[in-house]
Amino acid sequence: MTASEGAPTTVDTSRPHPARVYDWWLGGKDNYPVDEELARRILATDGTVVRGARSNRRFMHRAVRTAAQAGLRQFLDIGTGIPTEPNLHQVAQEVAPDARVVYADNDPVVLRHAQALLHSSAEGATDYVHADVRDPDTILRLAAGTLDFSKPVALSLVALTHYLNEDPDGDDVYGLLGRYVAELAPGSFLILSQVTPDLSPEAIAKAAEHFRAGGTPFYPRSLPEFSRFFDGLELLGPGVIPVTGWRPEPVDVEAQTEGIVPVYAGVARKV
Repeated sequence: MTASEGAPTTVDTSRPHPARVYDWWLGGKDNYPVDEELARRILATDGTVVRGARSNRRFMHRAVRTAAQAGLRQFLDIGTGIPTEPNLHQVAQEVAPDARVVYADNDPVVLRHAQALLHSSAEGATDYVHADVRDPDTILRLAAGTLDFSKPVALSLVALTHYLNEDPDGDDVYGLLGRYVAELAPGSFLILSQVTPDLSPEAIAKAAEHFRAGGTPFYPRSLPEFSRFFDGLELLGPGVIPVTGWRPEPVDVEAQTEGIVPVYAGVARKV
């Protein structure tokens, strides 16, 4: 089943979309000239973005594997992006074939490819909700058709929060994340990564300008600002850290030699 509510279902090719820009950086084909144009402009001013996108993807794999190995069998991935194998459910179900996964995104291109996200193992389940992260009531209600929120869920928003503002007249991203976390049972995980200006301030400032000029809000956050998302939760080791250093595998250690990736990552448990 693919549930759609409150998000556009027709593709606007006049404006770039973060999921499609990210797809271009990952070498995908599901993007439009307007997305490629923005992706190239940002790449010209911030040479870390391609390895950052790949590092983010590998972090998602490691964090999901960690959650599944810790016994979690339910996953809610918001800001899924265009399917790129291995997808989250494939990582989770490799560890736990009975894992149940719900994806959520608001890009009609992701909706178009949602069927690729629904090839679950026989023992588990996958579903796709076409809705915006800013509409937690809809996402949580539709996700409850597949997930049991009385039991632990791993909630992931990988490379998403930097598109959301904390302005009380805007998105109130901290309140928004709190709304989702409030619905999670004890033992649930929160998996996040976020672009930061701390490690490459000039390049990130220019990238933010390009995003905003293209009509996409962009809010890089410092270490204290990002760490605030985990207030009241128990951080897993090694805590909040640059993304390539979070429980790295050999490929991540090798990637560290290529230079910095200005992205923080962290995983925390609700106690």
